[in-house]
Amino acid sequence: MDKQTRSRMMAGIRGKDTRPEIRLRKALHGMGFRFRLHDRRLPGRPDIVLPKWKVAIEVHGCFWHRHDGCRYATMPATRQEFWKEKFATNVARDLRNREKLQDAGWRTAVVWECGLRTRDLQPMMTQLHQWILSGSDHIELPEPDTDQGLASN
Repeated sequence: MDKQTRSRMMAGIRGKDTRPEIRLRKALHGMGFRFRLHDRRLPGRPDIVLPKWKVAIEVHGCFWHRHDGCRYATMPATRQEFWKEKFATNVARDLRNREKLQDAGWRTAVVWECGLRTRDLQPMMTQLHQWILSGSDHIELPEPDTDQGLASN
């Protein structure tokens, strides 16, 4: 792929209001949850914030945030050193922001893009709903033992 095409494609990648994020927001709203978006007062500006429950939810793209074992977390064939560094920086920032949120008393959730690609969100949304009500500190969905979007090893 030539540089101009790659540049145009990369410029089109959004940081917020992505399709997976909007799909999760609609599902949460349909379940009766009310939330804020990208709250600047919180570390990392979480994608979705449920103040009533003191919950911060991040919707992570499997490629950019390196979802372990996921078929969407591929490595580009060119400039691999650049990409390894870029991905490592993203993962470190995610962890740092999560720790800051938890230190401030917030509960955190990561919802991976691959889990939002399925037609039937109900099982995952049920899990997320139960987690929000439970008071547990952290959850990642889909959980690692499920095969939604994950490569078979």
